[in-house]
Amino acid sequence: MRVALTIAVAAAVLATPACKGSKSPVTEDDKTLYAMGATLGQNLRTLNLTEAELAMVERGLEDQVLQRKLEVELKEYGPKLSQMFRARSQKVVEAEKQKGATYTAQVEKEAGAQKLPSGVIYIEQQAGTGEQPEPTSMVKVNYRGTLIDGTEFDSSYKRKEPAEFALNRVIPCWTQGVQKMKVGGKAKLVCPSDAAYGDRGTPGTIPGGSTLTFEVELLEVKAAPPPPPMPPPPTGPLGGPGAPPPMVGPNVSKALPAPPPPAAKTPPPAPGQPVTR
Repeated sequence: MRVALTIAVAAAVLATPACKGSKSPVTEDDKTLYAMGATLGQNLRTLNLTEAELAMVERGLEDQVLQRKLEVELKEYGPKLSQMFRARSQKVVEAEKQKGATYTAQVEKEAGAQKLPSGVIYIEQQAGTGEQPEPTSMVKVNYRGTLIDGTEFDSSYKRKEPAEFALNRVIPCWTQGVQKMKVGGKAKLVCPSDAAYGDRGTPGTIPGGSTLTFEVELLEVKAAPPPPPMPPPPTGPLGGPGAPPPMVGPNVSKALPAPPPPAAKTPPPAPGQPVTR
């Protein structure tokens, strides 16, 4: 699906004279088309294309859009696109993991750094004095997330609105690291990919295999949300005051008491047979 979307976006970009002929976007259409090209670039970036390879991609796109004779058979080489995406994306993931391992090895040497069993590194920056969250607590935090090169990909400070979530519903790095904090405290979390977004990452924002860094400020701890209310007791022949508890399991229909004989002159169901309704 992603490959098809990538090709479609590229075709739209190359098919538009305004985009092809201008050096920089000027009109609103130019800027929108430029954004389409940037989106294409995000999808292709995981392939680490060289300039020569990118030129070959452009050549194929132009031939298709301008309805020229194609130089390769799509039936033969089209199916190989997914293979190339998987193989090259995995190389990018392995390279990211290697860079992350080098980075975490350096951070681990910093004063006060604590390495958790999962590989997460926790560094307290300001001690808190308030409540400490439990694994299922709701917490209110401010935070800033960056790649190891310093690129910021998320920030509640920029949104000017703290985030609230249950600790058991976020990435493992947060579940483990924020539990070590107290309200009023600040900490730095270094999250290996296995404790963050894994090999997949988040397209266009976090490359697969990335080690991430978060600066977290714990503002408040709230009680875990209450469990959903129990459904009301059943009514009818299988429920109500004095009714026997319903049996569960694959043979429940055979375990139910037989209903009273019907008014019609039909024989009652034989013992042990399922009751039909």
